[in-house]
Amino acid sequence: MLALHDLLASPPDLPVVAGLSEVRGALDTHHTLVVSAPPGTGKTTLLPPLLADLLAGTRVIVTQPRRIAARTAATRLSALLGQPVGKTIGYSVRGDTKNSAATLIEFVTPGVLLRRLQNDPELNGVGAVIIDEVHERNLDSDLAVAFLNDVRQLREDLYLVAMSATVAAQTVAPILGDGTPIVEIPGLIHPVTVVEAPPGRGQQALGTVSRWGQIGVRPEFLQHVTDTTLRALAETSGDILVFLPGVKELESVAANLRTTQAGCEVLPLHGGLSAAQQDHIYQPHTVRRVIVSTAVAESSITVPGVRVVVDACLSREPRIDLARGLSSLVTVGASRAACTQRAGRAGREAAGTVYRCVDAATWAGMREHTEPEITHSDLTGLALHCAAWGAPGGQGLNWLTDPPAPALQAAERTLDSLGATNAGQITALGRALATLPLSPRWGRALIEASPWIGARLAAQAIATADATVRAEGADGVALWKSLARGGGNPAAASQWKQQWQRLEKQAQQWSGEIVPSPTTQQTARQGETTRDEALATVIALAYPDRLARQRAKDSPNYLLAGGVGGQLPEHSPLRGQEWLAVADLLHLQGRSDALISLAAPIPADLALELGASLRQDIPQVEVTERGKVRVLLNRQLGQITLQQVVEKQPQRDLVEQAIRRYLTEHGWGALEQSPAAKQLLSRLSFLHAQLRAPWPDVSETALLARLDEWLGPELAQAVKAGKLPKVTAAAVQALLPWPEASRLDELAPEQIQVPTGRQIPVDYSDGQPRIRVQLQQCFGWTDSPTLADGRVPLTIELLSPAQRPLAITADLHSFWTGPYAGVRAEMRGRYPKHPWPEDPLTATATTHAKRRR
Repeated sequence: MLALHDLLASPPDLPVVAGLSEVRGALDTHHTLVVSAPPGTGKTTLLPPLLADLLAGTRVIVTQPRRIAARTAATRLSALLGQPVGKTIGYSVRGDTKNSAATLIEFVTPGVLLRRLQNDPELNGVGAVIIDEVHERNLDSDLAVAFLNDVRQLREDLYLVAMSATVAAQTVAPILGDGTPIVEIPGLIHPVTVVEAPPGRGQQALGTVSRWGQIGVRPEFLQHVTDTTLRALAETSGDILVFLPGVKELESVAANLRTTQAGCEVLPLHGGLSAAQQDHIYQPHTVRRVIVSTAVAESSITVPGVRVVVDACLSREPRIDLARGLSSLVTVGASRAACTQRAGRAGREAAGTVYRCVDAATWAGMREHTEPEITHSDLTGLALHCAAWGAPGGQGLNWLTDPPAPALQAAERTLDSLGATNAGQITALGRALATLPLSPRWGRALIEASPWIGARLAAQAIATADATVRAEGADGVALWKSLARGGGNPAAASQWKQQWQRLEKQAQQWSGEIVPSPTTQQTARQGETTRDEALATVIALAYPDRLARQRAKDSPNYLLAGGVGGQLPEHSPLRGQEWLAVADLLHLQGRSDALISLAAPIPADLALELGASLRQDIPQVEVTERGKVRVLLNRQLGQITLQQVVEKQPQRDLVEQAIRRYLTEHGWGALEQSPAAKQLLSRLSFLHAQLRAPWPDVSETALLARLDEWLGPELAQAVKAGKLPKVTAAAVQALLPWPEASRLDELAPEQIQVPTGRQIPVDYSDGQPRIRVQLQQCFGWTDSPTLADGRVPLTIELLSPAQRPLAITADLHSFWTGPYAGVRAEMRGRYPKHPWPEDPLTATATTHAKRRR
């Protein structure tokens, strides 16, 4: 049995050995360090022992992005020491821990580290933290780096090391602190031959995979991956590692390969497998193997015997739709950096080959790097940890990438609605949620549902709703029964059982602390709760905004309290239920309604009880043809209207609110306006456009903003009478600026006197003042009048004796000396009784026809 010092003195033949002295030298002078080394160099195997040897007795924590990687790293390092896991080397992942007081190196997932930091911010007994695979930029790793930078303000003795397989080291080092050194360790990866294996026509990777319009990996492409794997079996030697984006695609290709009887062992590899199934991958074997894997094998772990990689060049990444409040995993093209890492798996032990299921053009157009999860994920969990850390909204933290403000604000609203925070400050419930290995929504459901339905039922219901297994027909209760029986999918059933047993213990731990212990009545109710009610209860507590009501009887379409539309799958057993508690939805491209993928029926009274925080009475105003205001109260659960009630004697403030809302929605133009008011508003609009201040802006937005100032008395009277106010000229006059208002008739006259002496009204409605007047009334009018202190000439529409337009001009003199001759020639024969003088500039204006001779 070796000690860590002995291992370092006689290390295994790994490329990292050449850089150990440089790393040690950097740690002698700095407490922060970035190590950049490609996959396969052995950095995860030998750098933690180096730090543990340097610290001589305090623990080194090493994060791994996945549970399987943490367990595998601990197992490999323990084997090198000749010890069982749990002694010098241990690990802690969700639901599985092997360590002891003697443990000096502990491999953990970032989520475990975050919860440990919340419980012990100073990390007592820990001398160093290594963030491995920091280039993957998953959400928890980014948050852990931010928190650890804070911890180092309290503990300058704490070593913080980030390890990266890519050039991300250059961006990470400044975040850890000025002067943080970077040690680059070259790898000795064997050459890997790249073989292009693009899909044929009709075998494109992504497309519609259901009648609902769901976008996913097409079966034709999965058959192409199968065929490419069979080709690799024929053309190469050694084990084959196939990369696919998810478990569903993995199982499809594995099943295809098994039916071909290719003479090899086909093994799945993903995070949902039991520890024993995952460990089987690393056992000695004599038969050629094909390991069909998700991204868990992309980094951190080495699968022995692999000489060939078949890469579908796809990845599954989190996305959030802030407008709908939906988060999901979507399948997208992988980045070139991720595909390069995958290819490296073929060259870990010897020269290898990678078959990429894309052509050269597609490869050139792929993203260079994978975007950090923080840029496109649901940030509710991150916001909760920040609030519990004492940095609400992430204020004061040093981020690798700043969280997007809209997503962070949405997360903070969610936490407030769950009671985890109050105006951004953490609550007792929030502190409890930060310690649970659940999302804040499911954590809240576990804690608050347990007194009502019992810790066991609550735990089983949450394990069902949060399971990765698809629910047939979206029926969550049927899925629960299937998992409890263990039929169909034994591995999923085993994982479900382990999960609910862990959750039950945690629920019992918090019972009586955050929420009161169950009363005698509640205890009695626990024994009567059905699975339907239990599942509906936890879903409604986690997602009150996903309580859903049928849009119409016998319809598969539902309206969710959050305003999103949902539709049940065809032939779902849940069809016909008036109310549902919806746990999961799929947003389908090109469809307004999301597809409900897991739900439980819920009685109406229970839905209203659990959704009480969303209950609201929203006044709605209706205006009759006579202008009377009728106030309706929409009693709603979120966006679901439960009942509409006519207020017979509405309170005045409610009427005023309704009128104001009506004006905001419809604009002040919806009000009846006297002709004089319309004219005055037009004149003021013209003067504001030409002269600006002090002449007021009378646009709709401006008028609504100054509503009380100019329409106050009329509004008060309207509220009292229960009808919409009428806009009068007297009301508009309240907007006039003084003393400038004394020049109103000079600058924008209401009427213009023409040469006959008649007053003609000026129309300002289109912003260009104009009059309409018979041509004969304008004889002798040599120049067009100007308005707004001479800035704007008056437009004159000259009419025939029959009041039809003859010409429009803003320059009378030019008209008389030019176009008038043509008008005269045409009109004198048509209207011989009216004067058409040759010289209109000197002629006398008239309203009459010629005198008879």
